[in-house]
Amino acid sequence: MPSKPPKDAGAEKDPAKGAGKPCPICGKPATEASRPFCSERCRDVDLNRWLSNSYAIPGRKEADEDED
Repeated sequence: MPSKPPKDAGAEKDPAKGAGKPCPICGKPATEASRPFCSERCRDVDLNRWLSNSYAIPGRKEADEDED
């Protein structure tokens, strides 16, 4: 006879209860409406950072072609 699944099997986590990752901007619990952020404000702050080139991936400094 197969075993019964736990009572909470398949139940979705409620983001309002702090389930999941926190907001990457301020650290508060994320909301379903603004996921992965906690509010529209934090979503706009992140968009501004992208548009103003505040986010950057560090890389190696390329050597000038004139240097030989």
